[in-house]
Amino acid sequence: MAEVVSPVPGAGRREPGEALAFAVPTALAEILSVKDISGRKLFYVHYIDFNKRLDEWVTHERLDLKKIQFPKKEAKTPTKNGLPGSRPGSPEREVPASAQASGKTLPIPVQITLRFNLPKEREAIPGGEPDQPLSSSSCLQPNHRSTKRKVEVVSPATPVPSETAPASVFPQNGSARRAVAAQPGRKRKSNCLGTDEDSSDGIPSAPRMTGSLVSDRSHDDIVTRMKNIECIELGRHRLKPWYFSPYPQELTALPVLYLCEFCLKYGRSLKCLQRHLTKCDLRHPPGNEIYRKGTISFFEIDGRKNKSYSQNLCLLAKCFLDHKTLYYDTDPFLFYVMTEYDCKGFHIVGYFSKEKESTEDYNVACILTLPPYQRRGYGKLLIEFSYELSKVEGKTGTPEKPLSDLGLLSYRSYWSQTILEILMGLKSESGERPQITINEISEITSIKKEDVISTLQYLNLINYYKGQYILTLSEDIVDGHERAMLKRLLRIDSKCLHFTPKDWSKRGKW
Repeated sequence: MAEVVSPVPGAGRREPGEALAFAVPTALAEILSVKDISGRKLFYVHYIDFNKRLDEWVTHERLDLKKIQFPKKEAKTPTKNGLPGSRPGSPEREVPASAQASGKTLPIPVQITLRFNLPKEREAIPGGEPDQPLSSSSCLQPNHRSTKRKVEVVSPATPVPSETAPASVFPQNGSARRAVAAQPGRKRKSNCLGTDEDSSDGIPSAPRMTGSLVSDRSHDDIVTRMKNIECIELGRHRLKPWYFSPYPQELTALPVLYLCEFCLKYGRSLKCLQRHLTKCDLRHPPGNEIYRKGTISFFEIDGRKNKSYSQNLCLLAKCFLDHKTLYYDTDPFLFYVMTEYDCKGFHIVGYFSKEKESTEDYNVACILTLPPYQRRGYGKLLIEFSYELSKVEGKTGTPEKPLSDLGLLSYRSYWSQTILEILMGLKSESGERPQITINEISEITSIKKEDVISTLQYLNLINYYKGQYILTLSEDIVDGHERAMLKRLLRIDSKCLHFTPKDWSKRGKW
């Protein structure tokens, strides 16, 4: 591991002629690779407890070689049924003697001194425009700290309401504008992240790590932990990738990788791209246009019928998605590409993919907003469109787990705004408190009920009062929601959607 240092101006008033002092805090970093360019060594480092988006090549001057921490040998893990146990994913792991003898580059924990300020961690996106991907992913915000997945535990002091218990609205102690109360019902063992519900002790189990495109992190090696593409030119934009993507090895040494923005084919040089554009007759993604309003369009692309485009899209997306892996077998997937139209054609903004048949009720496998279009409302638009498709299909859906850090923030923001919009729109009948159940919220929004419950708990709305489950909407929550909705200008218009769901289970082959 290694530490990162950023100079901070010294406290106190600076007198004329006095030198400005800097305090230099440090943060651990891990050296993953070393290369030599014109006789100058560069070190590829990963900052511990920070997202891999911050990984970079640094010079020797920024290393504090007095504080090198070499990998420590771990104690053997207990065996189960005679088989060796799984090894923890700690950077401090045993160094194989064979690797040392062969001179292979291994992660070396060292302490690093940076000559510039570290970017501060961005505020929680749900209050603003969270986009990504998705990163989920919306992209190119290299100031997010990487966080390990943690299970949200339902507090014993906050019982989980029954899914079918109706809710009512009333003011509470004059401090809240609205409150929703559920009638008494049987407690249920709920999982707030949409995982298995039959936990033996009532505590939700960890999010499912299985799924169509979930990356198996146990097989990560140093090569896949390092960014291998320096820069991508896509149309009028240049993108700086965040993560490794398995483009051909001969392309990774290029300063810029050129992509056709319509078919997403890659080339070695600008001349190759210009020659390709004279032959490429596409001005929009292949597939069927199923939605158009203003300049925004959505295209449905079958991974079997348009395999080349789908694979190129996955290669591009992998540059910005760390929690998903890339499968060249795109046959079982549908891709929904969002575009922005101008006189030159339909330019890709973002996309999401989904399985044709999902046994886990997943309505999104991967979701991504490209960096130039972040924080403009496109992330929520992609999420809203995925649930609009679920409404047409008559199903409830949930995104495939695990979500990236930006993806979780985007989904949490969308769920919060959508559910609050339902609760604030409730009207009383004949002077009685309006009532609603969690199942009814799920049916109206197509959000899976486990996600509804987790969102209510995240907003801290659930209380138990006089034998009823109360959902209290404080003035702060209501005001914050109203301000957020004023900023949310892009919405999906269901009247502009032309989509007919297919029953893939009745087809012999996708």
